[in-house]
Amino acid sequence: MLNRIFIKSVAIILLVVLAETAVTQTPILPNAYAHNDYCHKRPLLDALENGFTYVEADIYLRNDRLIVAHILPCFKKKRTLEALYLKPLLDYVQSNARDKEENKINECPLTLMIDIKSDADKTYKALLSMLEKYEPILSCYEDGCTTLRNVTIILTGHKPYDLVKDTNRRFVFMDEDLKKAGTDSSTNLYPIASCKYSHLLKWKGKGVIPEIELQRLEYYVTEAHKNGRKVRLWASPENKVVWSELLKCNVDLINTDKLRRLRKFLLADMQDVAKKD
Repeated sequence: MLNRIFIKSVAIILLVVLAETAVTQTPILPNAYAHNDYCHKRPLLDALENGFTYVEADIYLRNDRLIVAHILPCFKKKRTLEALYLKPLLDYVQSNARDKEENKINECPLTLMIDIKSDADKTYKALLSMLEKYEPILSCYEDGCTTLRNVTIILTGHKPYDLVKDTNRRFVFMDEDLKKAGTDSSTNLYPIASCKYSHLLKWKGKGVIPEIELQRLEYYVTEAHKNGRKVRLWASPENKVVWSELLKCNVDLINTDKLRRLRKFLLADMQDVAKKD
């Protein structure tokens, strides 16, 4: 009986180790965007282990604390932006730095999209005070120049436009409305341009995408790329047909709540591209 228990225990340990090894060997997926990342069992960590380098967290300012939640932040007081994202990101960067010194693979840059749900200006001021503690790992804009570091913070949702635009030194950037990409003369402010999928397309993957919708999508993607923005469509249908069409039209970031499903799709797509080359 003891031998059986021992063998079973060893088998379980081996399965866990193999599973973790398989995940850690997953290559970086430059098109993968973890929407509502905080809803996963392990916020941030699940995304990183699946090869995602774009993650999104919704925040509210409540009693001087930045709470991560989509709704009802009063019930999630312990789920703060710092605890779920900033501190783990610092650990992640430092761990990668050690790996680099040991000549291991170092694929570290990550973009954290912060969706502000409460008052834009008040929330940003609280956020700014916190981000100053993490300055060494954060991309920065100062006196007209952008310095890219391990973590880039991009604000969406209720955006504190005037506060961000009118400063000579900041640790955040902003998400632009895709339909207005390039119309704002501000420089070094918008790395990404986004809009809701249904604001551009009604097609959900059944049959061929209508030509008029295809042309509309291609137009906005082209305009955004001309102005140096990566393109993201949020609330897009979660299926392979739509994902494939978005990639064909050079949409940069595929928005998903299904990390493993998108990882599998993108890995297969990468393999297909490699075979054609």
